[in-house]
Amino acid sequence: CNMKLLVILIITVTSISHIFGQISADNLLKNSIQYHDSHGALMHHDVALHLNEKIPNGTDRKSTIAFNISKESYTNTRISKGAEIKSNLIKGRSTISVDGRSEYNDKEKYRLYPDRLETMKNYYQYLWLLPLKLQDEGTIIDPKIKIKDFFVKKSLELKATYDPKVGKDIWYFYFHPATFALQGYRFYHVEADNDGEYIILNGETSSHGVRLPKSRKWYTHKEDKFLGKDVLDKLVVK
Repeated sequence: CNMKLLVILIITVTSISHIFGQISADNLLKNSIQYHDSHGALMHHDVALHLNEKIPNGTDRKSTIAFNISKESYTNTRISKGAEIKSNLIKGRSTISVDGRSEYNDKEKYRLYPDRLETMKNYYQYLWLLPLKLQDEGTIIDPKIKIKDFFVKKSLELKATYDPKVGKDIWYFYFHPATFALQGYRFYHVEADNDGEYIILNGETSSHGVRLPKSRKWYTHKEDKFLGKDVLDKLVVK
């Protein structure tokens, strides 16, 4: 039995080393994008993410994020403090409604600001369109790939930094060595300070050739503190 385990281990390490020796950073990224979005639907189709965001000792936040990248449209519909908040951003123009009303006096209560809407759009689309978003202008991909253990998962590590006009954080992404599925990632503001967070991905939800993580758990680097969990209850691609 021990001999069998040893043989399996040797084969696994040999396979990973072979892949590591053959693949470039660009090809790793292309293969991962192919795995998660085999038909290129995320850039051209209507996509809806039905999310349940959970924080420790807090109230779950359910929301639906709908977007079409090619049409420059984004909609966030959520229930907040008993009211339905619907925010739209279409080709740079924003509209916000509370329970269907476009006139309201609850800006502070619900944090209804056009600038925040743009920020939240960028947040959701960056995270849920990974690894596709690593092709965005201003992203600097390190050509060196490393083999790493990412929380018990053998992974290929890819490092990304950004043009200062885009962002200052340092990101590391972890891919399955055989399927190239994204397994998790981490970011630092100042890596020497061990700040920032790491995110572990689990499971998959699929629709029309798109495969996205079912859940992601967030932790701090320094304290190893659990920050929250995002669950993709449903994915719709039309």
